Order: sequence, then structure tokens, then C-alpha cells
Amino acid sequence: MFVDELELNLLGGKGGDGCVSFLREKFVQRGGPNGGDGGDGGDIVLVPTTHCNTLYHLTGRRQFAARDGEPGAPGNCGGRNAEHLVLEVPVGTVVLDADRGNVLKDLSVPDEPFVVARGGRGGRGNSHFATATHRTPREAEQGKEGEHRHVLLSLKLIADVGLVGLPNAGKSTLLSTLTRARPKIAGYPFTTLEPMLGIAVGPGDTTFVIADIPGLIEGAHEGKGLGDKFLKHVERTRVLLHLVDVSPSADEDPATAFRIVRGELTQYSPELANRPCMLVATKVEDEEGLARARELAKSVGMPLQVVSAATGQGLKDLVVAVTELLGSIRPGYRS
Repeated sequence: MFVDELELNLLGGKGGDGCVSFLREKFVQRGGPNGGDGGDGGDIVLVPTTHCNTLYHLTGRRQFAARDGEPGAPGNCGGRNAEHLVLEVPVGTVVLDADRGNVLKDLSVPDEPFVVARGGRGGRGNSHFATATHRTPREAEQGKEGEHRHVLLSLKLIADVGLVGLPNAGKSTLLSTLTRARPKIAGYPFTTLEPMLGIAVGPGDTTFVIADIPGLIEGAHEGKGLGDKFLKHVERTRVLLHLVDVSPSADEDPATAFRIVRGELTQYSPELANRPCMLVATKVEDEEGLARARELAKSVGMPLQVVSAATGQGLKDLVVAVTELLGSIRPGYRS
């Protein structure tokens, strides 16, 4: 199951209490205080990893608590520090304060740990409180409580290229043709119910990651269809491929289909709508489809790539064009 948002209560471990103790040996008179310090409580640490691509493994538990530190002991023996609780999350997870809504950390770098809830410090034993005038202190510090965090984990997939378009625009088919991804493909709308990633190989063994998201329909920003919540998974992309079905059997006129999706992108995020975009006419398998593709390019005033996943037409040219566009945005982007 694909889970891309999750609320959690995180509690760092409590520090161990300091010890009140005095030296008691047969031949030592008036032994001084020797209570040890308590150990520190465990931190809760989030580690972004490529080993998982969903937050599903964290579901079923709404609260995670690290272990408490051990109390101090006589003989100036300090309590053991608690082990940290490490939670793995997918790379691209954004950690937000669920109560205030502010971003605590964007976990976009693999294996870079983030301490989201710190454990409390251990209390000092009574040996720390001895002075020249107070030689038998009977007080020690209590361990500090661990930090409590109510967080929202929101996953945003990391990809170079995002595929957008109406349902049945051919996004999943293109993804499966250009990469080894195996999304569900069928002749009805909304076969893609969750984002999919694939790696395409370009000229000179360069590679780029493609993200496919469920199709948009008019009114998606109002919750129609599957809504526009999946657009967050293309927010990190550098290039958008806007796929438009130009076959005679398409449900919408190509120019209308283009404007619907552009409108939904703008409603969701003007910044995302202004991302470098390449227009791709799909399912061009006859002269009528080619004519409709040319009319689309003329209508919207954008350069157009013409492809057919069924025949392979234009796929190599598309990969080359995408590679060049990515290279112009970020030279040496991936090799």
C-alpha cells in the first residue's frame, strides 16, 4: 500500500535519575557522597533511505517512544545511556510540526540523520553537590523529560521528470516503455492510483528518473476525480512532460485537454505551472493523429514531441530532447 502522509507522536526517552549514596567502608570514616549520574534518554532519529519508497511500514503505530536512561548507582557509577530509536523513512520525506505547520526538516539527502525528538539528560548524583560547608548532600537531580513532538511526515518523491496529463493520456504506457517500471495499464481512466518511478537511459549512458502520477481532470483542485494531492510528487522535478492524447478516439479535443491540465497545475501551484515543460503528443499512429498533433502545437504555441508507444515512433528523439533540456538546467545532472 502506498502511504505518503502520516501523523506521529514521538517521545524522546527520559533521563535517568541521579543517585543519593555515601561511601560505606569498614576502615574509612565519614565517607563522602558517591552517588552516580543518571544516563541520558534515547533520541528519536529519522534516517532517509532508498530502501523504501512509502511510509507504510510506520503505520499501525501512532506513537514511538525511545528508551529511558538508567538511573545512577552508588560508587559514582553512572547509569547507562539509552540507545537511540532510529526510524527509516523514504528519501524526499518532509517533516512538519503537525500543530504549527512549519517545516522541521526536508530529508532529501540519503543517510543524513535528523534528530526529531531529543532524549532528556540524566540527573546528577549527590556527589556533585558536596561543598566545604555541605559535606553530606542528600539531594540529587531528577532526569529530564524527553522532547515530545507531534509531527506530520509528508513524502514527496524525488525525480528529474514528471508526467502530467488527463487520464488515459498514455503516461503509464510511456513510463513502462522508457523504463523498467511496470505500472498498471488498461483502457479505462484512473488505472494509476499511486505515483510510480522509473529510470530512463539517455545518450552516453546518462540516466534520469521519471515520475508518473494519477491523471488530472477538470476540477481536480476541488477534489474531483482523485484530486490534485498527487501533484506534490512532481514538485521536486526539474521538467514536466505534458502528455496529450491526439488520437481520433481521445475523450477531449487536444487543445482543450492541454488547457484543462495547465489550469489545474496553476490552481495547485503557480510555481509548478511555470516549471520548464515539454509538450508531448501521444498515440500518434496514423496521419489523422499526426495532423491533430500539428494543430495542437499551432494552437498552444509550444514545441511538440510526437510519440507512439505502440510503434516506438519518436521515443528516442524524446529521450534525447529530455536529456538535453535537463542538461541545460543543471549541467552534468546525472551520469
